[in-house]
Amino acid sequence: MDPHCDAHPQLQRLRVQLREIYNAMGEVEFAKLSVKPPMLDSSISLDGASHEEFHSHQDAVQGLRALRDAVKRDLDVLEKFLDDPACASMPALSTNAPYLMSVWNEVLHAPQPVVTIWQSFSEIPQPKSIPHRGSRKPSGVKVDVVADGGKRWIRVNTTKNSRLQSEFRELDSYLTDSEDELSDGEARPSLAPKEFDNSILRMGRSLLDAARRNPVPGSTKAPSITLRLTRLDPSSANPKEHDPRIAQTIQHLRDMGIDVELGERGHAHLSQTLPAPPRRLKPTIRVNLDLSVLIALISDITHSPLPRSPAEADARYVPSLQHREWKHKACKGSLTEFKTYDTKVLENGVSEHSRALANQALQEMARGLLHELHDRLVAVSPPNLEDVQFWTTPEARDRCLRIVLSKIGGPNEKRRVAALFPAPGTPLSEAESAYWENSRYPKAFLPLLPIRVFESSVPPHDLHPSPSAGGRVLSPFFALLSRTCRHILSQESLSAEEQSSVSIHSAEVGADHRTTGDEHIERAAVTKANPRLTEHTVQSLLCGAAHGWTTLTANKSSVKAILREIRAAEGGYGWFGTNDQGSAREGEGEATMVSETAAIWVVDPRSLAEGMRSDFQE
Repeated sequence: MDPHCDAHPQLQRLRVQLREIYNAMGEVEFAKLSVKPPMLDSSISLDGASHEEFHSHQDAVQGLRALRDAVKRDLDVLEKFLDDPACASMPALSTNAPYLMSVWNEVLHAPQPVVTIWQSFSEIPQPKSIPHRGSRKPSGVKVDVVADGGKRWIRVNTTKNSRLQSEFRELDSYLTDSEDELSDGEARPSLAPKEFDNSILRMGRSLLDAARRNPVPGSTKAPSITLRLTRLDPSSANPKEHDPRIAQTIQHLRDMGIDVELGERGHAHLSQTLPAPPRRLKPTIRVNLDLSVLIALISDITHSPLPRSPAEADARYVPSLQHREWKHKACKGSLTEFKTYDTKVLENGVSEHSRALANQALQEMARGLLHELHDRLVAVSPPNLEDVQFWTTPEARDRCLRIVLSKIGGPNEKRRVAALFPAPGTPLSEAESAYWENSRYPKAFLPLLPIRVFESSVPPHDLHPSPSAGGRVLSPFFALLSRTCRHILSQESLSAEEQSSVSIHSAEVGADHRTTGDEHIERAAVTKANPRLTEHTVQSLLCGAAHGWTTLTANKSSVKAILREIRAAEGGYGWFGTNDQGSAREGEGEATMVSETAAIWVVDPRSLAEGMRSDFQE
């Protein structure tokens, strides 16, 4: 061992502790402890494996990477200092390690789930105008750990007795100066405080003000505040560090309603934290369908007999000569663009689109879309599914009709979309027969018809989720999703009234099928807030959330995008799912499972595919 290794024993201990913390942070599976949105994931990988929950990077605790990076920076500085042979003759290095270790211990001890580490909250009213990307955010009150699903804020403070005593001495000097001025008979303005105050009390008031302005997501209740004072000792045995005003400060904080904790926590381990019991997410009996699912319900892949093998699935979607000729016309006569497309087809055997369709057929082989919907809904409705209803927005309906009734849809797919949204006066039995014709499923396997259409693509602002079946209160996630969607749509050029007025009535479109094969389909407008989100998708999510119904979608990228928007705007997804008001417990002991209503239900996509079949003849 080098002789310099014995220098600065306290820093040596800090280095060892920082190493342990840094390594532990890399091993923690916080996705198991963090808040997850009530999202039912029925998508499957091509090996047939299912994913009961929508696990992805956004479920990890926000701010954990920043904390780990800060630990690494301090550790690197300590390593460099202590590895210097001359460090024994140098003064001890100032380090932020005690604070970082205290924050980490709070993360491990905090009531789960931990939502955010190192988040700032505003203590002043925020402007109603929407900030532009890149604009400077107003400074706020720092919270070290947001825990218990957002219901508790934890702040770590490492102020020592000596630091607070210096503030007291400065205040005492103001009081002395004020007394001297009075004895001189002069009436000058005084710097002496009129009330007992110091930096710790000001921090407490700022936290309380910020908490009142930033209620727990999905509620109007302010978060509870915990202030961890790691180095303040109101009963110090050292006369030089004892001052009754330190105890007075702590008592003032508690009188404000702040939970004050003194001293360092013992070192915690992840095993001390208890992950939430597993959840069983269930859809509502009113299911809101977005455009991607409407297309899936019409798709040839959903209804055709299944391929007998992966090779047959690949062969089924090799583009026919007829399709390639249509593609040439769709390229608007551009020879270069068509040759590029045609070369890819010939060189690879199948185009990228064909390969995607073959993969969807393989997913259908592993688990049929309609089977999945049927089995999930049977669990929440009587065996005949008589209470189940399917809804959609006017915009999703209209776009679906325009897409399918163009040359993109095949004959069977066009018949199905016309049956889903029939002309006025069409008997329900006739529409059902048309929809299920040539399907591998029996008639009325799922009560899809009639698909009901909301009056507007943007629900009224006074519409809020009502209690779910059984009288249970829905997860606050519904309110967060609704608020986020409205915020995104408010940035668009059209108002909610204008958006609803441009919808075409289903009777008009369904009656005469005025969309022609050569008509150009207008691309869906993306939102200003996030280019991965289209207006019609946000509208669909909003309608489901505002009604308190499950929204069924096959658009995974949009779901990931809206989750990022919610986390950015709300700091989390609401409570964890163990809240007695919003979830029901099933089973006892280790078998306990939390039952919760799903806000979003994700399935795999099924594209329009009939015209891409190798055996397609129009």
